[in-house]
Amino acid sequence: MVSRRRFMALVASAAMVPKITEAQMSSNKVALYANVGADLTHYDVDVAGAALIKRATVTLPAGVQYAWPHVSRRYLYVASSSSASGYGKAGTEHYVTAFRIDPASGALTPHGAPIRLPTRPIHMSTDIPSENILVAFNNPSALHVYRINKDFTPGEEVTQPGPIDAGIYAHQVRVTPDNRLAILVTRGNEGTSSKAEDPGALKVFEYRNGVLTNEVSIAPNGGKEFGPRHLDFHPTRPWMYVSIETQNKMYMYRMEGGKINPEIAFRKETLADPKNIKSRQAASTVHVHPNGRFLYGANRADATIEVEGKKVFKGGENSIVVYSINQSTGEPTPIQHIETRAIHPRTFHIDPSGRMLVAQHNLPVNVRDGNAVRAVPAGLSVFRIGDDGKLTFVRKYDIDVGDKTMFWMGMVQL
Repeated sequence: MVSRRRFMALVASAAMVPKITEAQMSSNKVALYANVGADLTHYDVDVAGAALIKRATVTLPAGVQYAWPHVSRRYLYVASSSSASGYGKAGTEHYVTAFRIDPASGALTPHGAPIRLPTRPIHMSTDIPSENILVAFNNPSALHVYRINKDFTPGEEVTQPGPIDAGIYAHQVRVTPDNRLAILVTRGNEGTSSKAEDPGALKVFEYRNGVLTNEVSIAPNGGKEFGPRHLDFHPTRPWMYVSIETQNKMYMYRMEGGKINPEIAFRKETLADPKNIKSRQAASTVHVHPNGRFLYGANRADATIEVEGKKVFKGGENSIVVYSINQSTGEPTPIQHIETRAIHPRTFHIDPSGRMLVAQHNLPVNVRDGNAVRAVPAGLSVFRIGDDGKLTFVRKYDIDVGDKTMFWMGMVQL
C-alpha cells in the first residue's frame, strides 16, 4: 500500500504535469514512431484498418537506441548513441533528446537541448509521475537517473548515495507501478567454449525521488542459466512477467508488500518447439495486454549459413507467443505462436486500445525460397488482436534500412 504521505507527494508531482484534457483521454488517435539509424519517423496509426500512414522524420544526434513518452503524452524522450550494439565498436556521442508531441497530429518538434550521457544507453524509461528519467547502459553495465526540468527538458543527473552494483549487461530499467522500486534487468552473457557464462540478475532498488537505495539482487541459482532481458507489469494485479532471453522462458513473479518475491511463481516456454532448436534462439520483448487478460512475447532467430557464397538464414522461430493469464493466480498459458513474416523481431508494441500489435524487424536477411535465395527486408509487421487475445496477420511494411539498423519502435496515444 502507498502511504498517505507518499500519495500526497504523487498528487503534488502530478500537478506539475501538463493537464491531460478530457478530449485527449478519449482520443482514439495513435502515433507510431520507428527509427532507422539516427532517423525517427512518425506514422499515423489506423487501428480499425490495422494500417500505418508514414508522415515526417526527425533526425537525432546519433543512432536511436530507445524512447519513452512523458506521462502527459506531450513529450517523447529519445536515447541515441554512436556506439555499435552489444560489445561492438564504442562511439563518443551519447544523448537524451526531448521532443514535443503535437497533441493533434503526433508530429515531433525538438524541445530544448539534448543532454550528454557517458556511454551507450541501451534502454530508458521515466518514473511513474515522469519526474526523472532512468537510463540503463550495457557496456559497462550501469544505471543513471536524470531530472526532468519544470519545462520538461532532460536535466542534471541525480547524485546517488553510494555505488550501484549494476550486474552484467543491463538491458532494461523500469519503475514499479507504485513508484517505490526501480528494477534493472541485467542479462549476463551466455557461456562459450572459451569463456564461462556471466550470471544474470534482476537488480531491485528502493526508489524515492530519483534516489536508489537498499539494492537486492534476484538471481536464481546464483544467476546461472538466468538471462533476463525485458519485463512488464500487469495493469491491475501485483504480477510481473520477465522474458528470459538466453533460456527462452517466460517467468512470472509476484509483488508483495512493496517488494518483489524472489521465488519464481510460474515458468513457461516461449518457443512452439523448444526441443527442436535449429539455431540460437533469443526471447525478446514482453508486453501485457491493456486489459490484463493476455501476455505477449517475441522469439528471435537470425543465424546464417553459407549458401553459394551468400549468408542465408539457418532457420528458427521468429514469432509472437500469446499467453492467456489466469486472473486468480497470474499463471500464463500459451494459446498461440504466430510467425512475424520477417527475421529477428527485436521489439513490438500494442496500441493502447489493445486491438493492434506491431512487430519491428531490424535488418534484412537472405532466406531460401525453393532453389533460389531472396532477401527478406527489415520492416513492421501488423497484426489484429482478437477478443480472445489471439493475433491475425494483416500486412508487413518493408523498410530499406541500407547500412543502418531499425532498432526501436513504439506507439503513443495522443
